[in-house]
Amino acid sequence: MESIENISERAHALLAKFYGYRSFRPGQLKAIEAICEGRDVVVVMPTGGGKSICYQLPALLADTGVAIVVSPLIALMQDQTQALVANGIPAAAIHSNQSEAENAEIMRAASAGRIKLLYVSPERLMTLLDSWSNARISLVAIDEAHCISQWGHDFRPDYTALGKIRQICPDVPIMALTATADEHTRADIISQLGLSDPWCWLGSFDRPNISLSVIPNPGIDSRVRTIISLVRKYPQDSGISYCLSRAGAEKMHAHLTAKGIRSVCYHAGMTPEARTRSLQAFLKGSASVCCATVAFGMGIDKSNIRWVVHNNMPANIESYYQEIGRAGRDGMPAEAILFFSLADMITLRKFADESGRVAVNNEKLERMLEYAQARLCRRRILLSYFGEERSHDCGNCDVCRRPPERFDGTVVAQKAMSALLRAPGSAIGAGTLSAILRGIRRSDIVREGLHNIKTFGAGADIDATHWASYITQMVQLGVLSIDYTQGNRLMPTVFGRRVLAGEKLILARYQPPEAPAKRKRGKAEPTPTLNPVEQLFEQLKTVRTDVARTENLPPYIIFSDATLMDMATKRPTTIDEFMQVNGVGEKKAVRYGKRFIAAVRKFEGLATGSAAGTSLKETLILFNAGVPLGEIASIKNIKLSTVYSHIAALIDNDMITTYGTFLSRKQYETIKAAFASNPETAYSILADEGFDDGLIAVAKAVERAAARRNNTQ
Repeated sequence: MESIENISERAHALLAKFYGYRSFRPGQLKAIEAICEGRDVVVVMPTGGGKSICYQLPALLADTGVAIVVSPLIALMQDQTQALVANGIPAAAIHSNQSEAENAEIMRAASAGRIKLLYVSPERLMTLLDSWSNARISLVAIDEAHCISQWGHDFRPDYTALGKIRQICPDVPIMALTATADEHTRADIISQLGLSDPWCWLGSFDRPNISLSVIPNPGIDSRVRTIISLVRKYPQDSGISYCLSRAGAEKMHAHLTAKGIRSVCYHAGMTPEARTRSLQAFLKGSASVCCATVAFGMGIDKSNIRWVVHNNMPANIESYYQEIGRAGRDGMPAEAILFFSLADMITLRKFADESGRVAVNNEKLERMLEYAQARLCRRRILLSYFGEERSHDCGNCDVCRRPPERFDGTVVAQKAMSALLRAPGSAIGAGTLSAILRGIRRSDIVREGLHNIKTFGAGADIDATHWASYITQMVQLGVLSIDYTQGNRLMPTVFGRRVLAGEKLILARYQPPEAPAKRKRGKAEPTPTLNPVEQLFEQLKTVRTDVARTENLPPYIIFSDATLMDMATKRPTTIDEFMQVNGVGEKKAVRYGKRFIAAVRKFEGLATGSAAGTSLKETLILFNAGVPLGEIASIKNIKLSTVYSHIAALIDNDMITTYGTFLSRKQYETIKAAFASNPETAYSILADEGFDDGLIAVAKAVERAAARRNNTQ
């Protein structure tokens, strides 16, 4: 068995070569070493924490065989394989969006060892395994592994068949990966998959770069304004607006589009073609907002999602954590905003009561409510749910930034309870109670005679937004309760009646959301002053957009925002310096280096042309990366004969000393013999035999190298 030291050394080399990084994140290398030793592995890392490296690198380290990656969504498979291929890694996926002929060809390529990573859905996996008696599987990676557990927040019945993997492939190591799994879910994953003494990594769930905020009871206009302010704050980046229902996603999409925002919609009610169009527009940056249900986003590695807005509260913290984790995957600052209302509580309670797991889902909902209603650091509550305690506040949530002010809300609560008690025969909900207190003569209120009660209009000095907030707080504090069996009727509690009798009650005053200052009519907003790094960063983003359009790829596949920021900080002006930027692997260095280096050199006031020898160095980089000569010509957009001339020059400079990949022993001997017997006509004779002039030049360089070695011996 290969030593740990050797695995570590090779893993670091591959990390730099294909991904452009010089060090691993916590847990990654240990997971790689464990799976390479043949152990089962369970990895729990936050969204954006680098889970995919944990199975992609072992696939590359394996001398033979293919790694099978189980993925729940076609969009996720396409996103992952596209990113891998862009890095020079042979990967493919089998799914229903491709013809069966295409899928069959991919299977043949995988069986022949031409593919290192093969992505499949759980439904297809068992069929594939049964038919692979002669193929070698290096490992099986199960992404989004929480889907196999009924304790998980996103249980999927088609994942339950994955437990058969151990029986069909008893000697193949299995890696289960997820971003969201509490203790019960982790234990269930291990049991369901039949993992044998797995090595487990439980990474930190903290994503300190994501700012957390909750805005209670906003109306639709306030929600739209908040989202528009985020779009304007991050004009070259993207955001997701999550909605509880399909209708809600469509409605928000319509509102944003009407305001001139480049928005798309994504939900399960759309046709597959329409969803694909929306996804591609969002990934490629032609749309800056995706209004979606939770059907959108799992595993999408779009690094420049700068914000996530939840228009409705999720049913559990696991879902919320996974969804906000789609922002700031590159580690740069991002924002997560949750809009919260009493209506969300009512709807989600109904869903929980009608589910097959009433007790579990209601308990999860209570923990989500604790987060939404928090009066202390939200991040500490979030991390505590996953068993990770913090002894200090985060300083990057709304509670830390703007601690809520408090006031004596006894009179406010008494007015509300008095109105409820004066209308005992009516099923009054939060909206109706607010209207009664504000003195609104709605038809239903008049029909029920509620406009005649003594407290009608008693709270006319408080607007609808604040009444909604106060009523929500009364429910949270146990002053009022909701009778879910009676049309969500509000009822005073025993404690509430004591408040009505004169006991003091303190309510938290929710602060208004942070919003940009209003633009004064007739005066243009001042343009913020950017420092040199920020200026170059924005210019590099423009270059990335242009390259992405040329390549027909999403911009984040070219380079992440974090890579561009490192580039703007290091300001590389040569290919060697460019390869020291985090996230720049060998293939991307050559393919995209000229465009980005030229932008840096222009910013620095230098000539934008390449330095002497750059093209030669690029060929050497790709050759050392194992790229065939024909592909080198394609990547560099030069003729194959030019590549041959580069190889010959590199051999003459003793920078290439192995020749078997481009020149066989038989070819070398034939060329050598032709020049030895008749040097004047050798070229024409060899041309008649099908030898390229470039290959002849390479053979002559090899002969000169051999002569040099003989002279030094």
